[in-house]
Amino acid sequence: MTQVKRTAAIILSAIGLAGAAQASEILVTSDISTSTTWTSGNTYNLQEQIYVLPGATLTIEAGTILASTTGIGGSLAVCRGAQIFALGTRANPIIMTSKADQATWVGGNPSLGSWREGNTEWGNLTVMGSAYISENAVALGNISVPDAGNEADMEGLTTGPSTDRYGGGDDDDDSGTVQYVSLRYGGKVVGLAVELNGLSLGGLGRETDIHHIDVMNNVDDGIEIWGGTVNLKYLNVWNIGDDSIDIDQGYRGKIQFPLIVQGYSTRTAQGSGTGDNVFETDGAEQSDWQPVTTTVVYNATVIGQPVSGDHGTAWRDNARVQYRNCIFMDLGERLVSLDNVDGDGGAGYGFGGTLTWANTWTTNHNAVPAHANDFTTGTFATNYAAQSSGKLAEIKDSVFFRNLNASAYTEATARDVFNVANNNTLIAGSLDADAPIQSLARGPNVSFLGLTMRPVIKLDPLPKNAATTSVASAPNDGFFTPASYRGAFKPNGGNWALGWTAADAFGFFKRPKVASDKP
Repeated sequence: MTQVKRTAAIILSAIGLAGAAQASEILVTSDISTSTTWTSGNTYNLQEQIYVLPGATLTIEAGTILASTTGIGGSLAVCRGAQIFALGTRANPIIMTSKADQATWVGGNPSLGSWREGNTEWGNLTVMGSAYISENAVALGNISVPDAGNEADMEGLTTGPSTDRYGGGDDDDDSGTVQYVSLRYGGKVVGLAVELNGLSLGGLGRETDIHHIDVMNNVDDGIEIWGGTVNLKYLNVWNIGDDSIDIDQGYRGKIQFPLIVQGYSTRTAQGSGTGDNVFETDGAEQSDWQPVTTTVVYNATVIGQPVSGDHGTAWRDNARVQYRNCIFMDLGERLVSLDNVDGDGGAGYGFGGTLTWANTWTTNHNAVPAHANDFTTGTFATNYAAQSSGKLAEIKDSVFFRNLNASAYTEATARDVFNVANNNTLIAGSLDADAPIQSLARGPNVSFLGLTMRPVIKLDPLPKNAATTSVASAPNDGFFTPASYRGAFKPNGGNWALGWTAADAFGFFKRPKVASDKP
């Protein structure tokens, strides 16, 4: 067990102008071993990798700011067996960022900041749980079938197995609630040459609640999910240095209403500061291990980089994903990319008696042939509950616009994405008037390392044209919101990302006179 550091915290009084309220900065230097509340009257400066240890609960009040000293790598990780309740609201979000970002806030107001090129100014938020994962780490004793003993070491953490591991056999695991949280300028790791994601989720169960998450300018992935069954809703992910949303190790949850805007955080290589894939999905760390990623994404609005962006959806190692009611526009490369393997030792589609790539797109979600590594308890419907209709892999009821790369639709066409039964709309024009969103403005080209980025500087993501209606909608299953339109925003319904996100604070959203919090 990691030793709990001796010093609890050092409180520094920050005295402002006459009449101004006194605020306190708390230098957090110790792991959290007993249940603790961080309050909105303080700013918390994480001085190193801080763990919420098993058995403890960290509650963070609405409006609380975590602003860590730039460069030292302060970070927050919630261990398996611990809980976090980060209870931001739209009016008072929780902001996790760096002191350098905080220094741009006019009058100390986080809604009046300025965008800068930058990342790795602090660490990230990592949450670990006890749901099933597929990680072929045989050195840890893992086996190829779903097993409560299968676990993995979390990427970017440094202290060892007692605090850094996730995974187990409880798909209903509850690691708490994270809501209305804005994560900015992160990705720095303490002690390892591995970058952190904006939000890292390992083995979380479906009783964990995660919604209204904002990630801006992270050096690595925006949100990465390793296994588990946690569901995510209302995600605003901008200017990510690698993949915007990355899924690994048998994820079986649901995702709805992500807005993804590709860009760059620093002028560095794709994958280390400049955006790579939008959605990158791996099935299992070895293709024939189970569980295998089987998920569905509803109502995504994806705005790519038209010159040097990468793929809209990248597929590896037997991943099974449904994309429905989505908008994909301005992609730099392919809508569907068969990467097949992830470079970490996986063997791709069709390995060890699994479905081939082609058959994954033609097999009904509930008609998977029996496999030696299947679950031996429960039913397919209970073990793989995210998909409730359709094929294991599909893109349906979606809109594609201004994806002008010569191979943008080659693989999608081969996979029958444009079959009339899929109700997809390919907009032939390329003028802004033809777009499936209200408006988009880009700044001047930024060129470096052979790349050309066209940063989004003003956006109204509400739908128009073919995006205002859809043929079908998400099921009313207790998590999904049945939404009969394409993309992340309701026609005339307001922009739910206003008022609490970094993109809004930096002036990237076109603001109406009245904004609704409803999708």
